[in-house]
Amino acid sequence: MQLFLLRLLLLYLHIQYLTVSAARLPEYKALLSVKSSITDDPQSLSTWSASTSHCTWSGVTCDFYRRRVTALDLSSLNLSGTLSPDLAQLRFLSNLSVAANQLSGPIPPELSSLSALRFLNLSNNVFNGTFPSQLSNLKNLQVLDLYNNNMTGELPLAVTEMPNLRHLHLGGNYFAGRIPAQYGQWQFLEYLAVSGNELEGAIPREIGNLTKLRELYIGYFNIYEGGLPPEIGNLSELVRFDAASCSLSGEIPPEIGRLQKLDTLFLQVNALSGPLTVELGNLMSLKSMDLSNNVFTGEIPASFAELKNLTLLNLFRNRLHGAIPEFIEDLPELEVLQLWENNFTEHIPQGLGKNGKLQLLDLSSNKLTGYLPPNMCSGNRLQTVITLENFLFGPIPEQLGKCESLSRIRMGENFLNGSIPRGLFGLPNLIQVELQNNYLTGQFPDTDSVPESLGQISLSNNQLSGPLPPSIGNFSGIQKLSLDGNQFTGRIPPQVGRLQQLSKMDFSHNKFSGPIAPEISQCKLLTFVDVSRNDLSGEIPNEITGMRILNYLNLSRNHLVGSIPSSIASMQSLTSVDFSYNNLSGLVPGTGQFSYFNYTSFVGNPDLCGPYLGPCKEGVANASRQAHEKGPLSGSLKLLLVTGLLVCSIVFAIAAIFKARSLKKASEARSWKLTAFQRLDFTADDVLDCLKEDNIIGKGGAGIVYKGSMPNGEQVAVKRLPVMSRGSSHDHGFNAEIQTLGKIRHRHIVRLLGFCSNHETNLLVYEYMPNGSLGEVLHGKKGCHLHWDTRYKIAVEAAKGLCYLHHDCSPLIVHRDVKSNNILLDSSFEAHVADFGLAKFLQDSGTSECMSAIAGSYGYIAPEYAYTLRVDEKSDVYSFGVVLLELVTGRKPVGEFGDGVDIVQWVRKITDSKKEGVFKIVDPRLPSVPLHEVMHVFYVAMLCVEEQAVERPTMREVVQILTELPKPPSSKQGDSTCNNTITELSPPPPPSGTALDSPTTTTIDSKDSQQASPQSPPPDLLSI
Repeated sequence: MQLFLLRLLLLYLHIQYLTVSAARLPEYKALLSVKSSITDDPQSLSTWSASTSHCTWSGVTCDFYRRRVTALDLSSLNLSGTLSPDLAQLRFLSNLSVAANQLSGPIPPELSSLSALRFLNLSNNVFNGTFPSQLSNLKNLQVLDLYNNNMTGELPLAVTEMPNLRHLHLGGNYFAGRIPAQYGQWQFLEYLAVSGNELEGAIPREIGNLTKLRELYIGYFNIYEGGLPPEIGNLSELVRFDAASCSLSGEIPPEIGRLQKLDTLFLQVNALSGPLTVELGNLMSLKSMDLSNNVFTGEIPASFAELKNLTLLNLFRNRLHGAIPEFIEDLPELEVLQLWENNFTEHIPQGLGKNGKLQLLDLSSNKLTGYLPPNMCSGNRLQTVITLENFLFGPIPEQLGKCESLSRIRMGENFLNGSIPRGLFGLPNLIQVELQNNYLTGQFPDTDSVPESLGQISLSNNQLSGPLPPSIGNFSGIQKLSLDGNQFTGRIPPQVGRLQQLSKMDFSHNKFSGPIAPEISQCKLLTFVDVSRNDLSGEIPNEITGMRILNYLNLSRNHLVGSIPSSIASMQSLTSVDFSYNNLSGLVPGTGQFSYFNYTSFVGNPDLCGPYLGPCKEGVANASRQAHEKGPLSGSLKLLLVTGLLVCSIVFAIAAIFKARSLKKASEARSWKLTAFQRLDFTADDVLDCLKEDNIIGKGGAGIVYKGSMPNGEQVAVKRLPVMSRGSSHDHGFNAEIQTLGKIRHRHIVRLLGFCSNHETNLLVYEYMPNGSLGEVLHGKKGCHLHWDTRYKIAVEAAKGLCYLHHDCSPLIVHRDVKSNNILLDSSFEAHVADFGLAKFLQDSGTSECMSAIAGSYGYIAPEYAYTLRVDEKSDVYSFGVVLLELVTGRKPVGEFGDGVDIVQWVRKITDSKKEGVFKIVDPRLPSVPLHEVMHVFYVAMLCVEEQAVERPTMREVVQILTELPKPPSSKQGDSTCNNTITELSPPPPPSGTALDSPTTTTIDSKDSQQASPQSPPPDLLSI
């Protein structure tokens, strides 16, 4: 009997095992289907093998008792492909995350059968199409994250049928239309983000019904009508509210003062107006408030004194006035205070900084007077202090000379007096010192220990005196040294030659005497040298001709004697010189670089002779001829050289032919693979069919571009990159970086649809732009039809595209080859930035030996590249400035101004860098242009092409300035068409705060301010 019962028990257990195994079989198959839908797997799913239990596979979690799959986490595995509908077979799945991959295609509606699903994270992929309405069946879903995909259509209503939703992130897509009123009906929602889409219309009042909401993000690229609804004050649990850069208007509703738990309020870059709402002072928990770049008026409310937890207060670029309230100095937690570009008057609160926590202070471009606060660095945390363009007087506080945390001090354009604080130049973190245009006295500080980080010193136009100390040689990291307009005396110390990073040296308008120190020539990175208007004597040192990248040399109005070194003729980088008003003598050659110099560069030297200067004395001419005579090569030697070169050429040509054939066969033998960055209705073979000679629409250093038509009728542009050196695709992360570029989606960036490769040849498939490049249109026959309003629109759109690459991509991307030919125009002449990042790939792969592949294109290259061989965001800004000058002038960047002169140099010479000079350079094909707009774009262009990279704005600032057009001087402004007659208009007065040396736009202040401020981009993806 016992044996019978034992057998019966074993039979029961066996049946149970078979039942459980049968139940698990669909999950096993579903996971294998998921793996099969992955087209590119860098060994991330290698453990998914039939020989092991699926519960042991990487990313798979099963429950302990039933061994059912409850969680699947495939995030950040660099997977490509689609999301398998068979995921719906995982009936017990409660957690699904495929975030941060390159998955594409639509979201499978079959996921609606996952009734147990609580967390769904699809963020940072390339999913497209509309949101499946069937997913409304996911009644238990608590977290839905679709951030940073290619979703289109209107914001989905299906999500409103998910009653338990707590976290909803739809930002960073292409959703359009309005925010539905139904989005106000969730009872438990704590997090809502719709930022970074293309939404419009009014913000619905029903948003105020989300009484559990803690975080709300609605800004960035959305364009709303009207302002904030008063019902926003009902969100009593709200902690973080970000509605920046979304065209809000009107006043801030007083109801916002009811948000007692709010600690972050970002409303910057809108059109909000009126006085600052007094009720903002009721936000007792507030830590960060950014209301900058709006149109607020009036004074800072006294109620702000109650914001005891405030760490950041940004009110810059508004129209506020009155005194800076004294209570500002009593805010105990204040770290960042930025009030620049307003109309504040009276004195700065003298206790500012006494809380010991102040890190960044920017009060520039106001009308402040009185003394600087003495205790700004009392806690030794102050990093940046900027008070440019005010009416401040008195000495610079001595305490700043002991402020070891200080990195930037900018106090130019004031009435400061006294001496430079002792110890200032020795501060260990110092980067920049600007004290120009004040009344400072005393001597240049004798400093033994100078940080290598100190790159810029500007003491121009003060009353400093005495000799420069030999310790000037200790400033080893200095790049720009401006001492002009002072009363320095004595010799220029030879220790200047130790400044190996120096690129700009301006010692003009002083009382320096003695010979020019030949040691200056040891500064191999110098591009700008001005020692004019001093008392220098002696001869011009021959060593100066060894400065191979020097492009500006001014020795005028001194007492120099002797001849001008003839070897200057070989200094090809030198484009501007001035030897005028000295006592120089002898022949000025008419060859080499001398042939490009203007007559005025030599006037005031009666003993000089040569072209344009009068005949030379016989002795001078003969000596010159003898110096330039060289013996000719014999005829037999010439013949031998020619024969040798011919033989070598033939041998190399034959070898190249055989090598090319070999490579072609090897390449054809490899299989082609198409990686799609969105859903594509064509194959690799369809792409290869485009590679025909008749389809070529462009050639350049980055490859050959073909126009192709796919079987479905879609037109694409196929760029064939140069063949890479062996192994470079992998050695330099080429594929990984192309994958990064493929995820970039922005309205004004040419979309990379796919990447086709056989491991040696790489093809990039882009959306096709029917109107070609801006360069082709602007400088071709169609340039006449490119009206000014279109040009301005192109400028703004291209700037927005570059701004996205620089500031909103992850990782941030430097274009490296910004030019008009890389700005493409669609059928509506909307601008799209193209070829971003390709120059770096070509450089890394070793495929290009030309300069354009490394640093850009001739005429667009920033001057600092000559000595740094580095390209960064500010290099792109310079190149974009050249594009703006092309739009204004209609001229190409080089080739129209004589050898060695580009459009930037030509514009500076013609206009003297003043906006009013735009009359002289504006494109003659643009009659009746709105002059205030043209002047404004020209002004922005000149900011972008500043010689020093540190003085250029960021692309985010460029977008801001470009879009903030000054009001026209009258309402009778004509538009630019080719048929109108020219109407000359008087230049309007420059708008407030837009001088060419504006501290908030020409230099790094705004960038610094943004870096120091807590950023408010769309929130990070939710990691599950």
